[in-house]
Amino acid sequence: DRPLDAGVVLNTPFSIFRTLDKKAFVVPNYMPDSEALAVYSPVHVPADSVQFKPMNVVVIIWESFTKEFVGSLNRDLDNGKYKGYTPFIDSLLTKSLSFTYTYANGRKSIEGMPSVLSSIPSFVEPFFLTPASLNDVSSIAGELTKNKGYYSAFFHGAMNGSMGFQAFARSAGFTDYFGRTEYNKDPRYHGDEDFDGTWAIWDEEFLQYYCDKMTEFKQPFVTSVFTASSHHPFAIPARYEGKFPDGPTPLQRCIGYTDHALQLFFEKASRQPWFKNTLFVITADHTSFGTYPEYLTDLGLYRVPILFYAPGMPELRGMEDKIVEQIDIMPTVLGLLGYDRPYVGFGQDALHTPAADKFSVNNVMGTNVYQFVKGNYMIQFDGEKVLKAYRYRTDRLLKDDVKDTMPQDTLRAMETQLKSFIQQYMQRMNTNNLVYRK
Repeated sequence: DRPLDAGVVLNTPFSIFRTLDKKAFVVPNYMPDSEALAVYSPVHVPADSVQFKPMNVVVIIWESFTKEFVGSLNRDLDNGKYKGYTPFIDSLLTKSLSFTYTYANGRKSIEGMPSVLSSIPSFVEPFFLTPASLNDVSSIAGELTKNKGYYSAFFHGAMNGSMGFQAFARSAGFTDYFGRTEYNKDPRYHGDEDFDGTWAIWDEEFLQYYCDKMTEFKQPFVTSVFTASSHHPFAIPARYEGKFPDGPTPLQRCIGYTDHALQLFFEKASRQPWFKNTLFVITADHTSFGTYPEYLTDLGLYRVPILFYAPGMPELRGMEDKIVEQIDIMPTVLGLLGYDRPYVGFGQDALHTPAADKFSVNNVMGTNVYQFVKGNYMIQFDGEKVLKAYRYRTDRLLKDDVKDTMPQDTLRAMETQLKSFIQQYMQRMNTNNLVYRK
């Protein structure tokens, strides 16, 4: 839990040295490559008719932001009396687009960044703890910077280089990185007086800095910020003691603090010239420890909020009954912008993919078991066979295994699609094929 140690562990040469004797991505031979590609393709080819809209893009990745914390997304908890800890996010959801079933693709911060920004899920090992971290990767920033002339920047208030974020941001195509070093040089702020003593600059001050910097950037721009204050040891600034409701753990009041920091950020952002032409995305890096039983299941441990907010697009609002995961963020953002170049991303465009075709996939932490969610079912697959299946929409505690009683053609189709996905993922990792090549 020490950021300095984390920086060493996630240092790229160290990571590669650590994994030289390991083959992280073993390519299975489930089916011929041509068949795998026909079942599911990670190559996105836009229609000829798309028209590109040069909107700014702001992606906010909130540390440990479990869906359980949002009152308006859990109206059935505590017999309808549950309020949650995020009153600002509750208000923002009334003018944002979100989805009924939203999932993370990993359980660690270093898995969240590639999922959210590059549409790369985490299977077996976190992507950039392996030699595959040297692969060329696509990303929202990379596509827009390279092909559409955007300026791009990544922000994280911890010590520069810690957590491996700076290295990944660079490989993902971000032009610049702003961390604790840059914050401390800005005379408008108070430098390390705003340091939380453990991890990073407090979220409130760092998000204000983030807003100020974006006002200095040439439009259009794409930026992302990774918050830090809802991390162990779960401290908040002394001036806020007693202001935010306590929960079963100290984390909940930190979530309340960051929610407040985001409210102040959006109040300031709404007065900036770039605000109306900006698409905001808010999600988590991963979940934290839940309290309610439905958030403690194999699937519940991946439930995070995902919301899209564009003040200049009032039609982008509501709650759609779809399955959406972090790796869908990049295709959805590029789809909303009318991006007209082919690219590689393992997710789907949440707006332009029919609900019946939407799915979510993740690798259960600490195991070789994959979870695949589609339609009314979730299956668990160990790489060779389906272990269990659940009607997750109605069986929220995953008590009743329906593998043998569900429609077997549905089971086979889900298993085939998951096998196609795994095979292409492993193959593309091993052959440096994560970007579009003609």
